[in-house]
Amino acid sequence: MNILNLFKVSLRAVANNKMRSFLSMLGIIIGVAAVIIMMAIGQGSKESIRQELSTMGTNLLTIRPGADMRGGVRQDPSAMQTLKMADYERIVREKKYVTNVSPEVTSSGQVIYGNNNTTTTIYGESPEYLDIKLWTVEKGECFTDEDIKKAAKKVVVGTTIVKELFGEGVDPIGKTIRFKSIPMTIIGVLKSKGYNNWGMDQDNVMIAPYTTVMKRIAAQTWFSSIVCSAVTEEMSDAAIEELTQMLRDNHKLKGDAVDDFTIRSQAEMMQTMSSTMDTVTLILVVAAAFSLLVAGIGIMNIMLVSVTERTKEIGLRMAVGATGPVISLQFLIESVLISLTGGLLGILVGWSASNFIVPSMGMPSSVPAWSIYVSFFVCVAIGVIFGYIPAQKAANMDPIEAIRHE
Repeated sequence: MNILNLFKVSLRAVANNKMRSFLSMLGIIIGVAAVIIMMAIGQGSKESIRQELSTMGTNLLTIRPGADMRGGVRQDPSAMQTLKMADYERIVREKKYVTNVSPEVTSSGQVIYGNNNTTTTIYGESPEYLDIKLWTVEKGECFTDEDIKKAAKKVVVGTTIVKELFGEGVDPIGKTIRFKSIPMTIIGVLKSKGYNNWGMDQDNVMIAPYTTVMKRIAAQTWFSSIVCSAVTEEMSDAAIEELTQMLRDNHKLKGDAVDDFTIRSQAEMMQTMSSTMDTVTLILVVAAAFSLLVAGIGIMNIMLVSVTERTKEIGLRMAVGATGPVISLQFLIESVLISLTGGLLGILVGWSASNFIVPSMGMPSSVPAWSIYVSFFVCVAIGVIFGYIPAQKAANMDPIEAIRHE
């Protein structure tokens, strides 16, 4: 009996038990669909996070104060005062692998206009900050280096500030608002960025000259951080080495003394987040894959029942010349047909759900092509592995005993 005839016989056997075959496929359908959906959610989340981080600049470098031990107690990095004006000035003066640099001083509080108010964070920066963080001034203009020198009470605001204080359709340029009782004149409005993946409103922000925030609002002489942009993303490591050496020299750190600052790159953050999402995705996929294992056991159970029911048929086939390997191959083909058909339907269900249902629920989704191929081959493997024992049972039957079976 050739392969084509075996395939026809197997297909007819599967078709003769439509409901039983479908129920066997159902486990495969659910398992494959679940695996694809989990992979799609994991991949979509990873891409969404990478895209979100890239909006802040893929070559972004952030210098923050490092933790320190004082009296046996580790200090909070945010309370450290290790980043000074001299550090910023040296970076600006000697940088090679860095393009833009901005010192940063932040303060949170209430901003007021008339009877309206809202809570926000004001960032003291240099004009280069907008280029570093890829911000665009949609209306008005940004403050200048001259405003930095004068510690001018000028501010650029996000669209959320405009909406909360002035309402829709109002031009805020030139209007004076108060932040912690300090009057600030709005000179520009930033283009909206919306919410990020962590649910933070990126438009609820105010940006002013760093000297203004340092002297008039925060009353401090140090920086909360210094943000820079490397020449290119590929040169981030070289830029980090350059900045590290400058700061160690400035802070007079000798030999193996621990850095009193930390430098983090956006690429490093992307890699960390991607690694985390890969781990989460793997856990989800493994959990979903257990349903495929259960489905495979179900197929084996159904095939064993089928072998028992068709014992007499097997005996007759052997009596007319069918060998053990031929009988074994017939039942393997039936098992693979059930598994593969269920797998194809599962792929269709998983792809459809990932592209239409998951996005409608507000979750990021992106079906990786390799997940489709892997699912296809896994289904074939399940059919072969879990169909092997029933196939061998059929092949090892005694023809005479099989024909006598009632």
